[in-house]
Amino acid sequence: MVHSAYDSFELLAGCPSKIESVESYGSKILLGCADGSLLVYAPESKRSATVPEMRKELYTLERNLKGFAKKAVVSMQVVESRELLLSLSESIAFHKLSSFEIIAVITKAKGANAFCWDEHRGFLCFAKQKRVCIFRHDGGRGFVEVKDFGVPDVVKSMSWCGDNICLGIRKEYVILNATSGAISEVFTSGRLAPPLVVSLPSGELLLGKENIGVIVDQNGKLRPEGRICWSEAPTEVVIQKPYALALLPRFVEIRSLRAPYPLMQTVVFRNVRHLRQSNNSVIIALENSIHGIFPVPLGAQIVQLTAAGNFEEALSLCKLLPPEESNLRAAKEGSIHIRYAHYLFDNGSYEQSMEHFLASQVDITHVLSLYTSIILPKTTIVHDADKLDLGDDLNLSRGSSSVSDDMEPSPASNMSELDDSADLESKKMSHNMLMALIKFLQKKRHSIIEKATAEGTEEVVFDAVGNNFESNNSTRFKKINKARGSIPVSSGAREMASVLDTALLQALLLTGQPSMAENLLRGLNYCDLKICEEILQEGSYHVALVELYKCNSKHREALELINKLVKESKASQSNIAHRFKPEATIEYLKPLCATDPTLVLEYSMLVLESCPTQTIELFLSGHIPADMVNLYLKQHAPNLQSTYLELVLAMNEDAVSGTLQNEMVHIYLSEVLDWHGDLSSQQQWDEKVYNPKRKKLLSALESISGYNPETLLKLLPSDALYEERAILLGKMNQHELALSLYVHKLHVPELALSYCDHVYESTHKASVKSTSNIYLMLLQIYLNPRRTTKNYEKKISNILSPRSKSFRKVRSKSFSKSKSLGSKKIAAIEIAEDTKASQSSDSGRSDVDTDEFIEEGDTSIMLDEALDLLSRRWDRINGAQALKLLPKETKLQNMLPFLGPLVRKSSEMYRNCSVVRSLRQSENLQVMQSREQRAA
Repeated sequence: MVHSAYDSFELLAGCPSKIESVESYGSKILLGCADGSLLVYAPESKRSATVPEMRKELYTLERNLKGFAKKAVVSMQVVESRELLLSLSESIAFHKLSSFEIIAVITKAKGANAFCWDEHRGFLCFAKQKRVCIFRHDGGRGFVEVKDFGVPDVVKSMSWCGDNICLGIRKEYVILNATSGAISEVFTSGRLAPPLVVSLPSGELLLGKENIGVIVDQNGKLRPEGRICWSEAPTEVVIQKPYALALLPRFVEIRSLRAPYPLMQTVVFRNVRHLRQSNNSVIIALENSIHGIFPVPLGAQIVQLTAAGNFEEALSLCKLLPPEESNLRAAKEGSIHIRYAHYLFDNGSYEQSMEHFLASQVDITHVLSLYTSIILPKTTIVHDADKLDLGDDLNLSRGSSSVSDDMEPSPASNMSELDDSADLESKKMSHNMLMALIKFLQKKRHSIIEKATAEGTEEVVFDAVGNNFESNNSTRFKKINKARGSIPVSSGAREMASVLDTALLQALLLTGQPSMAENLLRGLNYCDLKICEEILQEGSYHVALVELYKCNSKHREALELINKLVKESKASQSNIAHRFKPEATIEYLKPLCATDPTLVLEYSMLVLESCPTQTIELFLSGHIPADMVNLYLKQHAPNLQSTYLELVLAMNEDAVSGTLQNEMVHIYLSEVLDWHGDLSSQQQWDEKVYNPKRKKLLSALESISGYNPETLLKLLPSDALYEERAILLGKMNQHELALSLYVHKLHVPELALSYCDHVYESTHKASVKSTSNIYLMLLQIYLNPRRTTKNYEKKISNILSPRSKSFRKVRSKSFSKSKSLGSKKIAAIEIAEDTKASQSSDSGRSDVDTDEFIEEGDTSIMLDEALDLLSRRWDRINGAQALKLLPKETKLQNMLPFLGPLVRKSSEMYRNCSVVRSLRQSENLQVMQSREQRAA
C-alpha cells in the first residue's frame, strides 16, 4: 500500500546554465554545467549552512567557478575521507574540496565515459572505449597506474564489487577480476534500456534488465527472490535504506528493499536528468532546477503504515529507529505485533497470529482472552496497560519527528476495529485456532516454568534460613498445589505458570490429544487442580486424571480412582476400563514405597489376591520394613505370608529378624500339622511321604537358625514327624536322641550317618574337641538298641513336660493369649531346668561308657550297620573304644575293612614317629660333639 515515504521540496530554480551533473557536500550542492562551469549552492540561512546535511529550504548561489572544465562536466563524485572531488569531463580530474583546486588530472582517462571509485583501497577504475584502467591514489597528488584490461565492448555502467568490477557493456553484464583480468559472464542486458549497475549497502549488486532489477552477489550469482519489478525501465537507481529510488521517464518510483519489494510511493517529475544521493536525502536534478526529496521521519511512516494495515513494513521500519530510542522502539514493535496478531487472527491466519503475539511479549492472558471456551484460574496479576495500548503511535511519532495528532487513530477505535469482543465470543473455536494456541503456549512455557521454579526455590531457601518473605499482597500465601510441597503462590511467575498449564491442558484435550495432556501432567506442571479435575472428570479422561492427582500428591484419590476403574474393567468391556488392570495399582505404588509405606500396604491389599507375585515383588523392591509387611499379610492374606517370608529370606537371611524366621517356621509347621491331621484321620499317614509343604519345613528347620527348637518340639505329635523331631533335637545338641530317631524310628541309617558327618564337620571346623564321639554314639546305638530306646523315652519325657503337651497350635500369638504372665514365667523356668538336666545328661555321656556290657545272644543289635559305619568312617573313630563296644563273637574277617586301614595308618604314624625320634637323637649327638670340640 502506497504511503508517504518522502516529501519533495524545490531547493533552487533558474540555474544560469544547463545542469549536466549534481553532487552534494555537507549542506552544499555542487552542479556541473554544460559550459564546463561548477556552481556551488548553499542554504539561505546561515544557521543551516553550519549543519552538515541537506535542509528543506531554499538554496542560493554561493560560488560560480567558470572554466572549471573545458567541456561539460558529465559526472562528479565527492570523496569525503580524502577531501577530494572527482570530475569527469574531457578527462578525469581530482580537486580539493575546500578550494576546488585541481590536484591531478589522469591524462590517460581522456575520452573516458564512466568511472567508479573504491573508497576502501583508494582505487579508481574508468572505462575508455573497450579498455578498463585501474589507478591507485598513493596520497597527496600522486596516482599510479595498476592495471589496464581489454573488454569485449564499450562499457556503459560499472561498479566495484569487492576485489572485482561489474561492468555493464552494450549487450551483457560481466565480472572483471581486478587482479588477473579474467572475465566471467553474468547474463545479458536488456534491449530497450541501457545497462545499469548499482551497488547495494549489503555488498551485492542491482543489475537492470528492462524494467526488472536483478540482485546478484559479488561473484555474479543470482540471489533467491532477488527481483525488483519497476513500472518502467529506470535510467538511474539510488539506494537509501530502506528504500530504492528509480528514475523513470515520468516520475521517481520508490520501492521497499524488503522482499517482495512493494511499491511505497511515486513522486511525479518531468524532464529529470539525474538522481543523486546525499547524506540525508535524494537530490533530483532537472535541466535548470534542483529538487530534494526528504524522507518522512520514521515515526510518522510507522504510524501511516500501521494505520493502513501494512504491519510488515511498519515492523521493518521499527528496526531502523536510532539506538537512543531503543525503549520506544521496543514499545512500538510490541504494539504493532499485537495489532498485526489481532488482524491475522480475525482473518483466520492463526499460526502467524500467534507468532506475532509471541514476538510482542504480551501476557498470555491477553491471548487466552480470545479463547472464551477455555476456563482460566483466578489470578492477582496486574497487566501493564502500556503493553496493551494499541494507540501509542502518537508518542513514537513525536519522539522521532514532528507529526500531527490527526495521523494517529484513537485507542478506542483501534480496539474496536481489531478486537471486537462480541465477534470473538460468538466465533466458534476451530481446530486450527487451538493448534495455533498450543504452539504459542509451548513456546512460552519454558521461560515461564523456569521463572516459576526459580521463584519457588528462592522461597524454600529463604524459609530454610528463617527469612520468610513479607508481601503487601493479601494473596501471598495462596497454595497452588501439594506437588510442590505447598509452596505459597504469589502474584508472579507461578500464577502465570498455572494459567498457562491449565489452558494448555484444555487445548490439548479439545484437539483430541489426551496422550499429550498425560505427558504434560507427568512432568513438572502448575495445572490448577480444581479446574482440571472437573474437566477431566466430565470428559472421562481417567489416565490424565490419575496423573493430575499424582502430580498434586493426591495419592489416595488416585488409588481410589484406579481401584474403581479396575472393578469396572472386570464388570464391563469398556475400552477405557481395560487400560486399568490390577497391575496399574502396583505401578502407581512403586514410587511411594520410600515415602508412604503405610499407604502402599493399605492399597496393595486390594490387588494382593489378583497379583500376588507382583505385589510381593513390590514389597521387596520398595524396601518396606519386613515386620510391617508381615503384620499386614497376617491380617489380610495369611496364605501369602510364607511366600513373602521365603522371598525375603532368599534375598538376605541376615537382614531378617529372628521373629520373622520363627514366624515362617511356625507357618510351615502349622501347614504340615494340618496335613498330618487330615491323613491321620483317614489312617493314611506314612512317615516316608513328603509333600511340598513338608519339604519346605524340613529345609527351613535345617537352614534357618532364628527359631526356638524347644517350642517347636513340643508342638510335634509323639507318633509322627520323626525326621522333624530329629532336626530339632539336633539343634538342641541332643545328638543321641536325634540319632535314635533316625535309627529306630525312621530306620534310615544313611540319615544317621549324614547327621554324624554334619556334626563332625561343623565341630571340626570350629576346632571342638572329642568330635569323634558322635560316631561312637551312633555305634553304641547300633550295638545296644534296648538301652538306647530306654534312654530316648526317659530324656524325651523330661524335655516334653506333661503340661506342655496340650499346646498344638503354631501361632505364637495364640500361645501368648492362652497363658497369663505368671504361668509364662513358671513354664519358662521349668523348661529351662529340664533342658539343662537333659544337656548335662547328654554331655555326661559324650565319652562312651565302655564298661557297660552288651548282652550276648541279643539278636536286636545292628551289627552289620555297626561294621559298615566302622569301615566307612574308620579315620574319624577311636579304634580302641570302638573295639571295646563290639561283641566278643564278632569275626575278625568282618572287621578287616575297619582294622586294615586303621592298622596301616597306625603303623605309618609309628614309623614316622620313629624317624622323627631318630633324627632328634642324631641332632642331639651332633650338638654334644660340637660342644665338646669347642670346650677342648
